[in-house]
Amino acid sequence: MKAPISWLKDFVDIDDIPLEELVYTITMAGLEVEEIHFVGLEPPPGDKHDFKVTGIAWDKELIVVGEILEVMAHPDADRLVLCKLNDSKEEHTVLTGAPNLFEFKGKGPLETSLKVAYAKEGAQLYDGHKEGLQLMTLKRTKIRGVESYSMVCSEKELGLSEEHEGIMLLPEDAPVGTPLADYMGDAVLDIAITPNIARNANIYGIAREISALFKRELKQPDYDFVAKGDAIEGQISIEIREPELNQRFVLALIKDIEIKPSPDWVQRRLNLIGQRPINNVVDVTNYVMFEVGQPLHAFDYDVLVKRAGGKTPVLHTRTAEPGEKLTTLDGEEHELKDFTVLIGDAAGSHSLAGIMGGAETEVSDSTTNVLLEGAHWNYINVRKSLGYLHMHSEASYRFARNMHPEMAPRGVKRGIKLMHAWAGGTIAKGLIDNYPLPVEDPVVEVTPADVTRWLGIELSLEKIAEILGRLEFETTLESDKVLAKMPDHRRDIDQDPIIGKADVMEEIARIYGYDNIPETRMSDVLPPQRGNPELFFEERLRDILSNVGLQEIMTYHMTSPEREARRLPPGAEADDKPYIEIVNPIAADRYMMRKSLLSSVLEILERNSRIRERVAVFEIGHIYMGSEDSPLPDELSRLVIAMTGQREAADWLDAAEGQFDFYDLKGVTDELIAGIHLEGIKYEPYQHPSFHPGKCARIMVGERQVAVLGELHPAVHAQHDLGEAPVVAAEFDLEALEELAPMRHDTEAVPNYPPVLEDLAIVVGEAIPAAQIEALITQTGKGSISAVQLFDVYRGEQIGAGNKSLAYNLTYQAPDRTMTDKEVAKIRKKIVARLDRELQAKLRE
Repeated sequence: MKAPISWLKDFVDIDDIPLEELVYTITMAGLEVEEIHFVGLEPPPGDKHDFKVTGIAWDKELIVVGEILEVMAHPDADRLVLCKLNDSKEEHTVLTGAPNLFEFKGKGPLETSLKVAYAKEGAQLYDGHKEGLQLMTLKRTKIRGVESYSMVCSEKELGLSEEHEGIMLLPEDAPVGTPLADYMGDAVLDIAITPNIARNANIYGIAREISALFKRELKQPDYDFVAKGDAIEGQISIEIREPELNQRFVLALIKDIEIKPSPDWVQRRLNLIGQRPINNVVDVTNYVMFEVGQPLHAFDYDVLVKRAGGKTPVLHTRTAEPGEKLTTLDGEEHELKDFTVLIGDAAGSHSLAGIMGGAETEVSDSTTNVLLEGAHWNYINVRKSLGYLHMHSEASYRFARNMHPEMAPRGVKRGIKLMHAWAGGTIAKGLIDNYPLPVEDPVVEVTPADVTRWLGIELSLEKIAEILGRLEFETTLESDKVLAKMPDHRRDIDQDPIIGKADVMEEIARIYGYDNIPETRMSDVLPPQRGNPELFFEERLRDILSNVGLQEIMTYHMTSPEREARRLPPGAEADDKPYIEIVNPIAADRYMMRKSLLSSVLEILERNSRIRERVAVFEIGHIYMGSEDSPLPDELSRLVIAMTGQREAADWLDAAEGQFDFYDLKGVTDELIAGIHLEGIKYEPYQHPSFHPGKCARIMVGERQVAVLGELHPAVHAQHDLGEAPVVAAEFDLEALEELAPMRHDTEAVPNYPPVLEDLAIVVGEAIPAAQIEALITQTGKGSISAVQLFDVYRGEQIGAGNKSLAYNLTYQAPDRTMTDKEVAKIRKKIVARLDRELQAKLRE
């Protein structure tokens, strides 16, 4: 929100407040000034301030108000003229090519002189003939035989706007010789308006804050107008069909106006805030919106009458019909959804409520009768419509932030008054004001004890009421409390007593001054401490996976069936579980909530594998499934690990060797399972459509499946741009994992006695998994074997076809003694005998 200092002064006296102090104070109160743009005024010296400064200063000696006394022809150029100009000290001959002076050429001394901005030799200005804002310094030169050392300025040369086709003409009463900076210099504050202070997205709202912070009188806008026309009743009516979506609708009528440019000062103000002046009627709607915060819309009344067949127009507000279309002021045709609110009449719709007017009923150069509208629209509905229409307007920005319905009649009154002042005409008596659902403003109870408890400061009842009164709260003092009623220009004070009190406390703290609140120790009762086991568990997983070299990613929860279909190979059974559709998607290809976290992670691998030789990532997130028991979807927690590329990143010492494979992935999952102390797990061969047949397994705990892992199916790999390296991935059911993992686990002291290390090689059938052998060794040597590690697998003719040799390193260790060779041999004998008995395993010779 851009706020010119000169405009703020219409409502609050700030002449004696240094600009740096003003900016700092409102920033600390929540209106963060992001930039100060100086237009003619001198910026503060040095760089001690904490805000960005842009703009140009007009030298008070070199840029002044001048008056053109006569416009003469150039002796050698038809497109140039010579101006006889007075700057209160002497007369000058100024050469210019400004086309808006050609009408005065050769007419002799002017009856009424033309007041202009006059720049003398050495003045620094913006170059009006170059793109952007490029500074130049005026130098003496000769142009077509005439000496030129000064100039009359356009708005662009002064930094007021991009207009440079003609010179800027000042009001007739501009004092000649006055420094231009003193006459019309300005500074524009660029303020970040957060959603909770949307009431301040206007000049008057910012002035209200300044008034409260500096204890200055706040001057009200002039809403009174003189109506001499026929009563508006009978000339227009409004029907609100869905009051929940259109809480208030206000109309005013003015006839016999003249469409023309707005006054110069209005155009300059609009330019300063980044709005292009159009004509006096349209400029009124923009001016009022930025001045008091209420968006307005001007209809050509005669067009409405014509659409009504010459009868009294009857406007209505309603939701769109299926397939209905509307062309807006910007010339775009929009196909509308059935929840979008429209303004229409018997001939059809003609405006997008709260967003943009329609092309057919807009004001044109031939308009003479104007119907001015101000309304209140459901802010959630406006946001939904903006989401799929992909539109933005200054009006929708404000409506989407929940304005107060009381602003509608104020905006219309202010608008119709200014329209009469700038365009003439006759205002019809009265307003049409349809207000089917009046708002009840909340009343919040505040005590001095509340202020002390919440803010740590001591304030009396009178001081609390005084602070809130500065913000236009209606306050009532009772014996031990203040009753504060929310003012009717804001909607941010909650109806709930606790939340509403917190909202009021924030207002007290802002105006009291955050800098003035002392540091104090907390002296209140601490709230009950409640853990968040789900979050704690997820953080444990993040720590474990980060420590083994994986990088966490976060992906969109929104997707499309086409995106997720790539995770299944052609011909695989389709996933027929219904998707959860998003009402207001952020993008055309992300309109469903995802059912697969693996699909989201593969998209990240797809992008990164093009530019990196090694990618190892994980994500913890939700998938969304339809629920039979609730209108809301079931949010299921999942963990996906995915790796592709080189096993180790290449460096100058050792070249990277090998690529990620199934066993690298299993090593990561083993570390994860060990890190959460999950016991009783087993890996089983498994078939899953997303994974390579024969290179896929699942992790079981008892009869419960907690994860699937494997190498990506070749057909799925081919459907992603993943390069040639294999992709291995694992998907964990996070809820099952959390449920089965123990909250606490036993620990053992570091052994005091040395271990006995021994290798054991056995020959078994090819079909017997190594995990089964390891489990039997551990069970048989329970209490005496502390570790079992497979370190070699051999297949060859020496051990026979269909067999394999598995070599294990065994660690024998007792907690209370050093084990003897005899004890170790006895345990070994039991292990070999059990392996032979149960698995027909033989010691390898």
